[in-house]
Amino acid sequence: MIEVSAAIIKKEGKILIAQRNRNKSQSFKWEFPGGKVEAKETAEESLKREIKEELNIDIDVKEMFDETVFEYSNGSIKLMAFNAEWISGDLKVLEHEKIEWVTIEELKYYDFAPADIPFIKKLEGIV
Repeated sequence: MIEVSAAIIKKEGKILIAQRNRNKSQSFKWEFPGGKVEAKETAEESLKREIKEELNIDIDVKEMFDETVFEYSNGSIKLMAFNAEWISGDLKVLEHEKIEWVTIEELKYYDFAPADIPFIKKLEGIV
């Protein structure tokens, strides 16, 4: 099972979401940014590294928001979402197709990767 960490970065009442790269699995699906946890790395350390590599910003990883296990056709992932705060850096789209700042109410209009959907339901207060 692959462990993946994701950041729920909030700013001025909005949440940062990212559209997956056209050359990656789940291409063009939306997600909360993050990535694979590497060997000898905690989920929090991985998240800081991935966000710096993908978006050029530094974050402070706060408490865990939630986690889920999802079975894709090519294997399963454990996705761990953390609340996070943007500390510094100029936001740049380096790995994704694009990014958006959206309200919780707007999340339903985006085609998210299946593993992220439980987090959206929790943010919306459905679960």
